[in-house]
Amino acid sequence: MATVDYPHISSTSDGVPVITGTNTKVVQVVLDHLAYGSDAAEIQREFPHLSLSAVHCALAYYYDHKEEMDEDIARRKQKVEDIKAELDARQGPSPLRERLRAEGRLP
Repeated sequence: MATVDYPHISSTSDGVPVITGTNTKVVQVVLDHLAYGSDAAEIQREFPHLSLSAVHCALAYYYDHKEEMDEDIARRKQKVEDIKAELDARQGPSPLRERLRAEGRLP
């Protein structure tokens, strides 16, 4: 199998893929794409410090490593849910959150 080179992607010391020369994680670009359906040009407008080619490279990296990155996204989402649950357990439910749930605006 051929090795693919991603000229705009490097890894941090703990193995997190980032856009080379920035602190922008590939997963940040990918989440914009997945959550909002943003195309590369729209993402580049959201991240003006990134070149359009860097955004395309990040998306290519995602699709070439989809299973691994989807697992990372799921772990991140679970971590957020765990933090929310911990805060609720410590502080009790937020009155605003409870009102929004009652209005059907939150799950």
